[in-house]
Amino acid sequence: MKSETFEFDTANGKTTAYVALPDVETDKALILIHEWWGLNDHIKDVANRYAEEGFIVIAPDLFRGKVTADPTEASKLMHGLAIEDGLDTIKNAIQSAKAKYNVKSFGITGFCMGGTFALRAACELEDLRASAPFYGDIPEEEVLKKLKIPTMFISGKRDQWITPEKVSVMEQIASKHNLPLESIKYDADHAFFNNTRPEVYDEASARDAWEKVLKFFKERLS
Repeated sequence: MKSETFEFDTANGKTTAYVALPDVETDKALILIHEWWGLNDHIKDVANRYAEEGFIVIAPDLFRGKVTADPTEASKLMHGLAIEDGLDTIKNAIQSAKAKYNVKSFGITGFCMGGTFALRAACELEDLRASAPFYGDIPEEEVLKKLKIPTMFISGKRDQWITPEKVSVMEQIASKHNLPLESIKYDADHAFFNNTRPEVYDEASARDAWEKVLKFFKERLS
């Protein structure tokens, strides 16, 4: 695989995306949304892993160049990002990728804040065929009930942010509106997929989630 950066326009100015390209030609792409830390090396590594499985991966920078390892700063960055701005960046990343990489089929995934946007985008944006949010926040019922594409929601039973109670509410709304949403829960903490954070990383859960999500995208984007 190889990687590159491309610049594109949004309503609030230019930003960039990290792009991981597989060695084989494909018209299938994943939009990968970063955590509240920003578009860091961990997210780029995840993008590379997906590219090695045959997907074009577009990881847009929702923070427009800001990256941090400090939780206080990360919280400020996340709370300073309007939902509308993030969704607009994702929408423009999709449109730019269509033209630049001749993509025909898009999925979306993300972690933490990125999971919030991966679920919200699945409800509100066109051109997506499947979504796999990891422990992101759940939108209100009026938004969630618009979900039309197959979605696999990944969460941890020990998560103190995306709590089991929040996940239960999501499941109830999904059942009420017959939404195409599957909820996968692990006995793990928030951010259990992030192998750069040993205090929360759960190797067994992360491996199982990776295999499930990979299979899901290969089936749904075929």
